[in-house]
Amino acid sequence: MSLMLATLMQTLDSTIANVALPHMQGTLSASQDEITWVLTSYIVAAAIATPLTGWLSSHLGVKRLLAVAIGGFTLASALCGMSETLTQIIASRLLQGIFGASLVPLSQSILLDINPREKQGQAMAVWGMGVMVGPILGPTLGGWLTDSYNWRWVFFINLPVGAFALFGVLTYLPDTRRAIRNMLDFFGFATLSIAIGAFQAMLDRGEQLDWFSSLEIRIEALIAVISFAFFIVHTMTAGERSFFRATLLRDRNFVTGTCFIFVIGAVMYATRALLPPMLQSLMNYPVATTGLVTAPSGVGTMIAMLVAGRLLGKIETRLLLLGGFLISAFALYLMMGYTIVLSASDIVWPGVIQGFARASASDWCSSR
Repeated sequence: MSLMLATLMQTLDSTIANVALPHMQGTLSASQDEITWVLTSYIVAAAIATPLTGWLSSHLGVKRLLAVAIGGFTLASALCGMSETLTQIIASRLLQGIFGASLVPLSQSILLDINPREKQGQAMAVWGMGVMVGPILGPTLGGWLTDSYNWRWVFFINLPVGAFALFGVLTYLPDTRRAIRNMLDFFGFATLSIAIGAFQAMLDRGEQLDWFSSLEIRIEALIAVISFAFFIVHTMTAGERSFFRATLLRDRNFVTGTCFIFVIGAVMYATRALLPPMLQSLMNYPVATTGLVTAPSGVGTMIAMLVAGRLLGKIETRLLLLGGFLISAFALYLMMGYTIVLSASDIVWPGVIQGFARASASDWCSSR
């Protein structure tokens, strides 16, 4: 339950803020492009911080790191709710991403450690069902809180959840500390972080500044290219001391699964970020209604997790993966026809189908 609450808090926060973006935009005096940094900053920080999980757990121990991550995420949520400017909330979301990055991998690792091999699949399925409540509750709860109170409560709601999760982890999780103490490759970590940050800034501001006609965009692109080039050269020459193990690239399944997960993530976050502002700004949907029509996507995700767990091992993974991508393509094909004249069912059913395809493809990519 403690592990589910910790991960639920992280998955809930990835969707609950979407429907509140237009209200944040007005309060913080931000443009449409600027307010998307509330989502982008969280994703970028989590992407950069996730690879640190293994190194941190070997130094702090799994229990201590998980407690720090839960406590830091909860504190950052409070700071998000108290933010008065766009800069403050972006900084707080960066902290959320940094602390929240390790919640999912640590929870999965602990579940595998505390359960015998024959019960690991069942444990992961139960944990996954609990975690999938986040994408279902996120839009609906975010819409209700914003409509009934204000957008700040989409972050304050994490405080009791985080407190319960932290109490459970400190009380019931056995204290473990790994004996292996690897040195962190600071150069590799720094160059990769700078490359990701500069590249994201270039993508986010490129449209506003007419892309490469702007000096800022050219500088950001140059920083991204140089940093990534240093990272690649360092990775290929540093051997076992490298931040990223180049030997992983020899595993065809790993490389293919990573590429597919990248595609799934790009599609998932793009539709999640664009649909709520469209419904509220162009179609005049109340924020609570926006949450209700986007929530069923989580239902499709939960169904897919149950189905995927049963089919793995019975049907070839490549066929299951192909099916997941075809279903996702069908959902996106339906979304291509979106106009400002839509019924609720036109929004709900493509969302359910996409949620089903997204979870199934993600599970099968992970299994590869």
